[in-house]
Amino acid sequence: MRVLTINAGSTSVKVERYDLSGVLPPIADPPSPAYIAAPPELDDDILAESLGPAVDVVAHRFVRMPDGTGEARRLDQRELDRIVACGADAPLHDAIALRAVQAVERLRPGIPQLAVSDSAFHSAMPEAATTYAIPRALTQSGLRRRGYHGLSHEYAAHRGSALAGVDLASARVVTAHLGGGSSLCAVLRGASIDTTMGYTPLDGLPMATRSGSVDPGLLIHLLRSGTSVDALDEMLERRSGLLGISGISGDVRELLAARSAPAATLALDVLAWRLRAALGAMAAVLGGIDVLVFTGGIGENAGAIRAAAVEGGLGLGIAIDEERNGTAGEGRIDAGASPVAVCVVAAREGWQLARTAASSGRANVS
Repeated sequence: MRVLTINAGSTSVKVERYDLSGVLPPIADPPSPAYIAAPPELDDDILAESLGPAVDVVAHRFVRMPDGTGEARRLDQRELDRIVACGADAPLHDAIALRAVQAVERLRPGIPQLAVSDSAFHSAMPEAATTYAIPRALTQSGLRRRGYHGLSHEYAAHRGSALAGVDLASARVVTAHLGGGSSLCAVLRGASIDTTMGYTPLDGLPMATRSGSVDPGLLIHLLRSGTSVDALDEMLERRSGLLGISGISGDVRELLAARSAPAATLALDVLAWRLRAALGAMAAVLGGIDVLVFTGGIGENAGAIRAAAVEGGLGLGIAIDEERNGTAGEGRIDAGASPVAVCVVAAREGWQLARTAASSGRANVS
């Protein structure tokens, strides 16, 4: 099967093609894509070049999908309508993914297209982890913690464990997907048991332009003070996070370069503080950590953020090697005395999309 994957994220678009045959390789041992492109935004010329007659199916990453979707769904008009109905919960992601579906249909009418859930990995989380302390009727209607970045967290857990020489089936792993959007995941014996994002991708850590967790009373205060729902939504999604704190940028690279500015330093300090707090929470629900994995644009490339995230060892004795941490690339960065293996893993969400499409059997997904 020749699978074209389109990963439309909140700050990037990545297009890859995988030519798969026979038995799929393990998650932690991905093949190289036969084609790869990373345009700054959706581009018809790139899509037309990548589609061609050699592609059998197109797999799209969707962040917010309807309840009961499962891991993947064949896209037809009914499924598209269902996704549109809940897409407002992930406005920075799924609107782009929907445009990608429409572009593919325009350029290659009739080609099978799949929507792959970015939350399916978190479906194993226990009810105690997914339930909000609000009236039970609301949580039973679907208002619960869902979690996102599931494709990235699952791959990072497998790959990081392989790099550390640890059996994932018996390991306690924390994966840190840090990028334009960021989240942590606690993985126990290969299954997600907790994560920092909630009902929407707006929850959890502070991100490039998204606020992360905010006291709901503060939001009620803003609404009562005259802020409209639409204005509040726009502020929390597009003018908050690192950009909101610094007033300079939501890009960690630019903030690191501007550390002489107090506001840039504060934004980085807030990110590090919240990271340490969240890592401690993930360690607590796991009862300890065997492997800590950094992935995503920041997780892979910002050694200063990795070092700040584990400053003080998190009470677990975690130690990273300064020289290894300063070297770009995938691999282990823990110091020899660290009781916890610390790894950097290159994100491979495209591979996860391709695996899902191939294992679904030539797009025959119910």
